Amino acid sequence: MAVKTESNSYTVIFAIIMVVIVGALLAGISSALSSDISNNKKLEKKQNILYAMGVNHNQGELGGGKVEFLSTTDAEKEFPNYVKEQYLIKGNTAEKVEGANDLINFNGHREGLPLYVGEKDGTTLYIIPVNGRGLWDAIWGYIAVDKDLVVRGVFFDHKGETAGLGANIKERFFMDDFIGEHLLDAAGNFQSIQISKSNGDPENKRKEDGKIDAIAGATLTGNGVQAMISDGIEPYISYIKSLNK
Repeated sequence: MAVKTESNSYTVIFAIIMVVIVGALLAGISSALSSDISNNKKLEKKQNILYAMGVNHNQGELGGGKVEFLSTTDAEKEFPNYVKEQYLIKGNTAEKVEGANDLINFNGHREGLPLYVGEKDGTTLYIIPVNGRGLWDAIWGYIAVDKDLVVRGVFFDHKGETAGLGANIKERFFMDDFIGEHLLDAAGNFQSIQISKSNGDPENKRKEDGKIDAIAGATLTGNGVQAMISDGIEPYISYIKSLNK
């Protein structure tokens, strides 16, 4: 008996069979690759944390040159040499999480916020993960501070900011400006860091005013970074300030 391939029922059945087959194949591939995908994300996270700590291959003066990460191989090797501990912060207390090489995630921890503690050049650094929203989509990063809440380095990234404008938050000329900025004012209060279009400090020599120059043409992305820093860091202030008592 000949199959009537021109009939509507044949087309519908054929389409259903193909959807089932393709769906099964995609599910199988996703399952097979899930471990690799998870590992790659972890390696990228380690690269980013190390970058914020100043462990990278950047060359030249601050604000110049390309962003140069450690390779994934080197990041995996060097991470435990720099990041020694991790904690969940609850107000001004901290609960140590065992296994610093098995990174805790930023999201999903109702019991506290993650904080990574490392050391570079004899200085203890506290690496704070932050996330927020730019003009078009998610933005995120890591901010490394010392016990006096002076910024020692940052790393920012984005999902879909405009190339040549908001996307420049991950370029050195922007990220390097944060190095040395004070998160506390002269009275010891949290002032965060403003992304200012009227900073009047193009060489970024004033490190205690809590301001850096905005990126031209990227006002809304800059506002998102500013909010991300303020909202992301404030919950950690009480604990880090307590380290000096």
